[in-house]
Amino acid sequence: MAEAVAEQPAGTPAAVRHVEEVMGTVFSFDVRGGEPDAVRAALREAVAGLRRADEVFSTYRDDSQVSRLARGELTVEECEPEVAEVLGLGAEAERASDGWFSLRYEGRLDPTGIVKGWAAERAARRIAAAGASGVSVNGGGDVQLLGAPEPRRPWRIGVSDPLRPGGLAAVISTAGAAELAVATSGTAERGAHIVDPRTGRSAVTDLVAVTVVAPRLTWADCWATAAFAMGSREGLAWLESLPDVEALLITAGDEVRCTGGLAARLG
Repeated sequence: MAEAVAEQPAGTPAAVRHVEEVMGTVFSFDVRGGEPDAVRAALREAVAGLRRADEVFSTYRDDSQVSRLARGELTVEECEPEVAEVLGLGAEAERASDGWFSLRYEGRLDPTGIVKGWAAERAARRIAAAGASGVSVNGGGDVQLLGAPEPRRPWRIGVSDPLRPGGLAAVISTAGAAELAVATSGTAERGAHIVDPRTGRSAVTDLVAVTVVAPRLTWADCWATAAFAMGSREGLAWLESLPDVEALLITAGDEVRCTGGLAARLG
């Protein structure tokens, strides 16, 4: 779970903010700079894109394309092109994680683990393409950041401490990065909801939270989920092997483990 911690001194570019309940969670937008009408139009398109993603990918809707695909009523070719895109990304995540990330739940197609991050990242890029100089899209605590809130000042994102409600485990800075994402998987907010793909049951590990920092939220979200299922020792070693990825792992015993380059992202 992450939250913006940046203050707004005088001279900050004009901000457009919006909150939308969709996909079973809350998405918050903080957009800086750009031509106001163009930015607001792009924001409306981004929100519409989230709603469309929910209609297509929701496993809670019997009439969604993913539900119909899982029942064999549709082929991938008969679905919206985004379905093939997301399933392709999910298959890539499965390969990269040696199966610790999975597109299936209880033997049934379920791309839930990748859709939210993918949708939030896509929304952020849509707004940035309209000319915004800084974009933050927070989908249920996982954040895609592009640009900066103002010249020479980075976005700063607080990572909630799972063992100390209201406290922060770290503050991540985008200094020097044109794009950065922060995603957390754990048990503090939703309980034991992460599945071990190898057993089909809830993942039982020594971890309470894994926060991954990477350029793209699509991957940060997947990697956090996979690493949590692995446990702290294997998860940390695997995350260290991934390019452009840093991470913070917190165990139930209140031990904090980090990848070697995370310190450069703290601030």
